[in-house]
Amino acid sequence: MSTTLAHPLDSAVLGQTTTVSSRSIDRFARAHDASHYLLIPDAVLTPQDAEGVARAFDAVRAAGRTLTFRSGGTSLSGQGVTGDILVDTRSAFRHIAVEADGALVRVGPGATVRQVNTRLARFGRKLGPDPASEIACTIGGVIANNSSGMACGITENSYRTVDSLLLVLPSGTILDTGAPDANARLRAAEPALADGLLALRARLVASPEAVAFVRAQFAMKNTMGYGVNSLLDFDDPVRILEHLVIGSEGTLAFVAEARFRTVEIRPQIATGLLVFTTLADAMAALPGLVAQGLATVELLDAASLRVAQGLSDVPASIAEIAVDAHAALLVEVHASDAEELAGASAAAIAHFETLPLAVAPKLTTDAAERASLWHVRKGLYTAVAGARPSGTTALLEDIVVPVDRLLVTCERLIELFATHRYDGSVIFGHAKDGNVHFLLNERFDDEQSLARYRRFTADLVELVLGQGGSLKAEHGTGRIMAPFVRRQYGDFLTDLMWDIKRLLDPAGILNPGVVLSEDPESYLHDLKRVPTVESEVDRCVECGYCEPTCPSKDITLTPRQRIVLRRDMAWAEEQGDTALLKELRADYDYEGVQTCAVDGMCGVACPVDINTGDLVRRLRAEEASRLEDGVWDAAAKGWGAVTRIGGVALTLADAVPAPLVTGVTRLGRAMLGSDTVPLYDAGLPRGGSRPPRPVSPADAQAVFFGACIGTMFGPEGHGEGSRDAVMALLDRAGIPIVIPDDAGGLCCGTPWKSKGQLSGYDRMTDRVLASLWEASRQGELPVVCDAASCTEGLHVMLAKSVAERPEYAGLVIEDATTYVAREVLPRLTVTTRLERIAVHPTCSTTALGATGALTTLAAAVADEVYVPEGWGCCAFAGDRGMLHPELTASATAVESAEVAVADAERGGFDAFVSANRTCEIGMSRATGKPYRHVVEVLEELTR
Repeated sequence: MSTTLAHPLDSAVLGQTTTVSSRSIDRFARAHDASHYLLIPDAVLTPQDAEGVARAFDAVRAAGRTLTFRSGGTSLSGQGVTGDILVDTRSAFRHIAVEADGALVRVGPGATVRQVNTRLARFGRKLGPDPASEIACTIGGVIANNSSGMACGITENSYRTVDSLLLVLPSGTILDTGAPDANARLRAAEPALADGLLALRARLVASPEAVAFVRAQFAMKNTMGYGVNSLLDFDDPVRILEHLVIGSEGTLAFVAEARFRTVEIRPQIATGLLVFTTLADAMAALPGLVAQGLATVELLDAASLRVAQGLSDVPASIAEIAVDAHAALLVEVHASDAEELAGASAAAIAHFETLPLAVAPKLTTDAAERASLWHVRKGLYTAVAGARPSGTTALLEDIVVPVDRLLVTCERLIELFATHRYDGSVIFGHAKDGNVHFLLNERFDDEQSLARYRRFTADLVELVLGQGGSLKAEHGTGRIMAPFVRRQYGDFLTDLMWDIKRLLDPAGILNPGVVLSEDPESYLHDLKRVPTVESEVDRCVECGYCEPTCPSKDITLTPRQRIVLRRDMAWAEEQGDTALLKELRADYDYEGVQTCAVDGMCGVACPVDINTGDLVRRLRAEEASRLEDGVWDAAAKGWGAVTRIGGVALTLADAVPAPLVTGVTRLGRAMLGSDTVPLYDAGLPRGGSRPPRPVSPADAQAVFFGACIGTMFGPEGHGEGSRDAVMALLDRAGIPIVIPDDAGGLCCGTPWKSKGQLSGYDRMTDRVLASLWEASRQGELPVVCDAASCTEGLHVMLAKSVAERPEYAGLVIEDATTYVAREVLPRLTVTTRLERIAVHPTCSTTALGATGALTTLAAAVADEVYVPEGWGCCAFAGDRGMLHPELTASATAVESAEVAVADAERGGFDAFVSANRTCEIGMSRATGKPYRHVVEVLEELTR
């Protein structure tokens, strides 16, 4: 494959605001989505607004090309891939505007469902569509696929809750369907389109048989073909057009903005698991459960229950049964207040007790118990997809049938798994809607497997359509089911759909091969290759859940892209494409390795528990020279001296004009490399203080591990720093502490681990854990650390070592935020309160589950605690923010802008706090505000 592509699009037509990317690394990185299809685009366009999309349409049409929109990349059916022009609609179009006290919200297609719901939460509202991929799927995809989810059914999906759309038609016409004169504007700009839509409606209405079939099909969840029910539900061209575009998968128009009617959040929730002896019993119970008004009724078949029994936190109701032909229904009761929940729960339990259950029914409101139950449902994907053989693809499919046909459909589906030898496949899903998902693993690199997949698909189509169902309920038709639209709808309705496509997109420039295809074999074309790569990431399913939280997403690559490019390089090497391999490798060093913050946030979001930072650390270790490894190993031996020297150097630099020092470091970076020499600027603090002296009183209640960054970096302004503040608070609370021997020479190991310097990391691990084991009196005392990232680093050290030193499992290591909130705060008196305080949670407080403690401490000293809705990892990442300041600038851009607005609206915050010194430096640099550790503020206000 050529690595130098000249895109044939006229730049004058595209305009100056639309960027065109044709480097191989850009094209390959954006080619992959969550589906099992793979096409490599010739170029990637990134327009900034609706007008830019209209110009892209003109340029693509003039060049005789086609285009496909790509946003979150969580689609499963192949609707977001192309071998022609890919249009990135996630980089821009992220705006969110809440209106009418949350009753309405205007959203760009690049915003995720979670981001929108976060903004709506303060109003007690949320979006109707509730897809499981809400962490990463964007509004553009939700509308394009008419996504639903576990609770919304067909009453609160996009089709039912969209108030209006801002559309860009293939002709270039931009139409706001919410405008009072929208119909007049459409008729003036596109008279043939307006008339054509009404003619199509008349054609459908004239066929009672077709009308009845459409009504039956769309009485279920149904994302197969176009939503021709819109021709029956509406009688004016704008409303018909608006609702045809919903679910059209980017084949009819572009949605530049959507205005939703939101739904009420019912915050009081009780969850339970109903275990039945047979699937038939579970299905027989469905009508009565639906009549109870349960918000969710999720099915788990016997295979699912067997998988669940292998989960670490499996509920007792599943662990204690010998699974045979059992099935379970995960149910929830939602209510507006506690009184309503109590009444609804009592009625539900009374009904449950009439059912033939294998385990006594129970509803719980306990957060931990509810999370455990949902982990059973959501952990299925992790367990099955994560354990699949290397080189295979995990296929998550969905179908829908009338609820009274669900039993026979599931029974027959289980038979098909056995017939086609899809071992370990599970069935789960939205039972109250007749919509189930099934998960199977397949490989597409040999003819035998491909033939099996072809046979299975034929049997599946026969089964679902034979039960009066739809081949796609909520994942979209895509490429996978496009050849079967005619089989499901018949000639009359399929021809009607083709006429809709030709009416709106006569040149056929939008996403060809998706939704409609006359090639019966097209679902077998362009199947994804999955070459084996590094073990840390080989199980990646390319779902994209990791991407929204990645700090480098807007400047270089995301975790998914880092992984898929390893696969692309492995494939290029297998194919002997040395030119492509060379180009990808050259660009990957900076974009894939140097600018990864290795913050671990991707691991928090990943459904198969991949921390892409583990891959990057491995690659850094492989790239590190023996000399570098030796230098870092020597540093581990004398770390106390190294940190003191670093602190002195920063203090000296602080006394010299910043431009002079910056110039010297720029010269060093030019000579030795930007990933070797940090860039000094005026935003860096002076050096820190000397580490505390060792002490070990007999009545000690905790061990204090003062982070070495307190020696390297001084506090903000004239503060005392988190290390001294924690010790002062512990003393004030009457809690004696142990300070380990050689405290100044101990480190959590992150500087070595993040750089892949393994010898030094191993040396430091051995020394630190041995010291903490002794200081804690063999695990009797908890270890408290004053920097969240260092606490997380110690946890990683501990997890790595317990296999060889099992006694270390007795060590309890805790962040200062959680320890102080629980043990110290109740013994303190806040003498002065602040009016308002801004909080920056960190990736480490998230990983540690300490963000709640951070905000609790902030609330103890301030009347208003402000946490930016757009907060994220600052990417300072130890020294990464000094090596690549552009990374931190990109990572903090959204949060810093939000903080600036909030600061101005409130007339200024009284304090800005976080839980880690380097994060505080990063946020101070980004916002120009003095971020400090929350314990410093607490210590000052409790004197």
